[in-house]
Amino acid sequence: MVEKVLILGAGIAGLNAALALHRPGREVIVIDRDAPPPETSADEAFDSWDRRGVGHVRHSHAFLARLHNIIRDNYPELLKDLLDAGCREIKFYENMPVEKQAAYVPVPGDADLTILTSRRTTLELVMRRYVARQPGVTFMPSTLVRSLILEQQGAAKKVLGVNIENADGARELRADIIVDAAGKNSQAIEWLREAGATISETSAPAGIVYFTRHYRLHDGVEEPKRTKAPGAGDLGYIKFGIFPADNGCFSVTLAVPEVEMEIRRAVVRPEIFDGICAQIPGMAPWVAPETSAPKSKVFGMGELWARWRSMVNDGAPVALNFFPMGDAVIRTNPLYGRGCSFAAVQAHVLADALDETSDPVARALSFHAKVEKELRPYYNDMLKQDASAIRRAANALDPDYKPTLKAKLIKSFADDAIMPAARADIKVLRDFMRGFHMIDEPGKWIKDWHNVTTVLRFWLKSKKAKEAADLYPPKLGPDREDMLNALGISASADMERLKAAA
Repeated sequence: MVEKVLILGAGIAGLNAALALHRPGREVIVIDRDAPPPETSADEAFDSWDRRGVGHVRHSHAFLARLHNIIRDNYPELLKDLLDAGCREIKFYENMPVEKQAAYVPVPGDADLTILTSRRTTLELVMRRYVARQPGVTFMPSTLVRSLILEQQGAAKKVLGVNIENADGARELRADIIVDAAGKNSQAIEWLREAGATISETSAPAGIVYFTRHYRLHDGVEEPKRTKAPGAGDLGYIKFGIFPADNGCFSVTLAVPEVEMEIRRAVVRPEIFDGICAQIPGMAPWVAPETSAPKSKVFGMGELWARWRSMVNDGAPVALNFFPMGDAVIRTNPLYGRGCSFAAVQAHVLADALDETSDPVARALSFHAKVEKELRPYYNDMLKQDASAIRRAANALDPDYKPTLKAKLIKSFADDAIMPAARADIKVLRDFMRGFHMIDEPGKWIKDWHNVTTVLRFWLKSKKAKEAADLYPPKLGPDREDMLNALGISASADMERLKAAA
């Protein structure tokens, strides 16, 4: 008997689901609201592929080591296709402080810290072509899902299929498994709620607004050499990062705290965006006119929230044969770059759950439990970091703010202990990055005896000794007032606004 699978959405989550679920004995149909991609180059895909269903498709992406490892270990031909298309692997040692690279000696497991970089459109284009070549997989582009086909089974809603509409008209499409990979704007969860399903949800603001611009290196010009000035960092009033991509392209993202209204209004202007980059030492060489040229407008993305939806209520599934994944069920702050890796992990977790049993209830419970185990620690860690960043951004605009002793100690532990230890000790850096890249659980690194004693030893050293040992990075960029004054932006307007609101 052939098991029929419908995947709603053809973004990263939908493509990963198709990769993980297709196999002999299954028919996989991927429904995409958008038109198919162009048949030519990665550049044309970036310039002209209309992805209304993926609003953040032209924002910066760096695909964490967890996702790279899933592709490497399960789909080596896909990895070859990606590299042939210009996508890049960046090794662990390439992200180390430049002064440590010469003495670096690899250890087993370092290859697992390789990340994959490209424009998101390039990754999707190549993945889609690879998925489309797999036996038993069919794409239905330019097709809208209008509703779910449901029936009651005990306390749960059993999903039997969907009602669709495309150029051929409206019709039913029934299946054994329905995967909701339609992203944050998917309506399927709301349709289930309207039908009486109790789906719990928790959410929290990310506290930032994202702004991205793309650039291309001039012909014959290489990427700027890495220096001690980092290409990513946090100035408090702006977080910044350079994202090398495919085929001579790269992007810059500026993440602005929501409370910084004046910067938010101004940064969408290309001259202001480039002006900010030009004042940050780690980015200025990249955007210099002799190095590169802008290839896009400034893309903005707001209303960023973390969200976790649960499809299990009081130990029982609320829906059967229905599995939401990606942003449809878990949203994350894009600052951490975990969304695509979350989706890939969910896809393989679902494949395992479906292989374990044919019982719909057992499948739903298994999928729920595996997702909780695999992803909840990273999600909770993100919530803590977001809440802390929101507080810091608000405090920075309060001229009367006086940090508590606890706040001073936390800042000192990060700036004067963890950061110098990671710059001086490759094992500390390696273990920290394993948590960041979702290979180890977050926080595991600091439980290691070597790591904790190294961090504490550096905390006890005087700041002068650490400065003499060159264990602090150079200043990341101008202070807030200097930056805003140089750009002609009011440095006091937001402070006055918040003071009046208080």
